[in-house]
Amino acid sequence: MQTVALIVAAGRGTRAGGSTPKQYQLLAGQPLLSHSISAFVGHPQIDAVRVVIHPDDHALYDRAAVGFSLLPPVHGGATRQDSVLRGLESLATTAPARVLIHDAARALIPTDVISRTIAALAEHPGAIAAVPLSDTLKRGDPSGTVTATVERAGLWRAQTPQSFHFEAILAAHRAAAGLELTDDAAVAEHAGIAVVLVAGSEDNLKVTTVDDWARAEALLAARRGPDDIRVGSGFDVHRFCPGDHVMLCGVRVPFEYGLEGHSDADVPLHAITDAILGAIGAGDIGAYFPASDPRWRNADSALFARYAIDRLREFGGGLTAIDVTVIAEAPRIGPHRETMVARLAAILDLPKDRVNVKATTTEGLGFTGRREGVAAQATATVRLPRRAE
Repeated sequence: MQTVALIVAAGRGTRAGGSTPKQYQLLAGQPLLSHSISAFVGHPQIDAVRVVIHPDDHALYDRAAVGFSLLPPVHGGATRQDSVLRGLESLATTAPARVLIHDAARALIPTDVISRTIAALAEHPGAIAAVPLSDTLKRGDPSGTVTATVERAGLWRAQTPQSFHFEAILAAHRAAAGLELTDDAAVAEHAGIAVVLVAGSEDNLKVTTVDDWARAEALLAARRGPDDIRVGSGFDVHRFCPGDHVMLCGVRVPFEYGLEGHSDADVPLHAITDAILGAIGAGDIGAYFPASDPRWRNADSALFARYAIDRLREFGGGLTAIDVTVIAEAPRIGPHRETMVARLAAILDLPKDRVNVKATTTEGLGFTGRREGVAAQATATVRLPRRAE
């Protein structure tokens, strides 16, 4: 490996809203981190990519990394500087010639910015993407009163990637352990490593706040062009059997019967899985989770729905909305509806206002009318990048 990208994603930032760390929140249907990974995995001069993650985030990371060929992740530390050092140490045995250190939150990094930082290493030991300041700078006192105008000539806003000869930046980070330096360029400067500025991009924003998120969505939409919107449908049925509860939409509902099935027989989740697979032309649930396979005996059907989501993300797409109808005379869905919506939103990585659960009966007609079982039908709306014909 000559050139490795090290993506730092161990932070706990939630200023973008929500309780999930921002690097795993969805941008255009995919985790923010997935966009950052894609930029480097798809670059012809990058030989390998490693992500530094928080120890608690393995499940979130696994979903963000679906479809990518990556080096195993490593755990970060208490600060970004600690996390970078741990990432660099993990590469010490292979010792690549060059390393690009990038913040996961800069998910819209343009390809040409990556290329420029790599090219600069042919003549310099370090290079960082940056943009010159265009606004007038003011210095203020604690009351907010302007005390001075700061000369902006020669001032730049640093971005990532920040690229270095590997051995030099590893030694610099080791020497700076315990210091509070703001970025890798500062670590390099502390060690006497010359760092050159290369042109960054205004599109290479660091997604931090809700406003940043909205801007990133708009930039990505403009870059991708019109989306390919598709709709898939799913339908499933399970009969009642002896038991004391049924699983519906991932929620355990107490009932006088159970539902017969190889897995947990969650009818709505099975229908949802088929709807998502149908939207991308990927067959049905039985092709991936056959009842003949003992691995899926009593399995949580959330696994099936998440698999369908992962397949969708491999296509570069995202789930936009789910609408599911439970068809049964009993049990009653109304008392559990809000819990079901919340559970499906968590399983499918969707806001609750994009999940709808409703119920109907067949007015005493048919097998559901005779209380022999439960049926469900689902509609999934997905968004895919529009491909050239």
